[in-house]
Amino acid sequence: MARAAKTIELFDGTSDEAIGRAEDDLAAAVRIAEALLFAASEPVDEAEIARRLPDGVHVVAALERLRADFASRGVNLARAGKKWFFRTAPDLAYVLARQRVEERKLSRAALETLAIVAYHQPVTRAEIEEVRGVAISKGTLDVLLETGWVRLRGRRRAPGRPITYGTTENFLMHFGLEQIGDLPGLDELKGAGLFDGRLPKDFRMPQPSDDLALAEDEEPLEADAPALLEMEFLDEAEPLETPDSDDI
Repeated sequence: MARAAKTIELFDGTSDEAIGRAEDDLAAAVRIAEALLFAASEPVDEAEIARRLPDGVHVVAALERLRADFASRGVNLARAGKKWFFRTAPDLAYVLARQRVEERKLSRAALETLAIVAYHQPVTRAEIEEVRGVAISKGTLDVLLETGWVRLRGRRRAPGRPITYGTTENFLMHFGLEQIGDLPGLDELKGAGLFDGRLPKDFRMPQPSDDLALAEDEEPLEADAPALLEMEFLDEAEPLETPDSDDI
């Protein structure tokens, strides 16, 4: 007995009407996202935007469409981590300047500490000192905390329960990064001339991660977190490093 021939569909079965509805939903989602972001006083999380969009619309697809729409406008849509925000197009920043702001220069100690925190987080003070090879002063960490680029994450599950440090969304926004993984790798750093001489054969760059969730060897901070930094430096027995002349 001959088998019935299998039907072969040459075209997508999705109707033009369904495609039209999907496009209408996406267009509506883009307008909703635009309204939410314009009305917000701070970056808005993807999850918050997704809750307001029509069912079936992917929030990232809507935001990427909106970003493309504003790519050549006076304001651009930017992302830091999972949060989105509008900001002035970089080439027009000078138009909005009302006065010349004197930039404060970070000391070499602060820059090195910031880099170690960014690449090695979560990291403790002792681990920062081990990488740098010198003691770190409380003033250096104070500066990085005041800028909003570094935060207290938690406590390491180890003797003494030292504080762990990590970067913030402000760090991503200031340095124009969408995610911590966008930090330059070894090849990029070599190309920029930041490595002089020969590196050890087994040298490896760490893979940075700023996951908000605590690591397995971390535990939450107590309610009096601001006082913890003071306590970390109470038992110092060795002299602190002398700040550079351009310390802030």
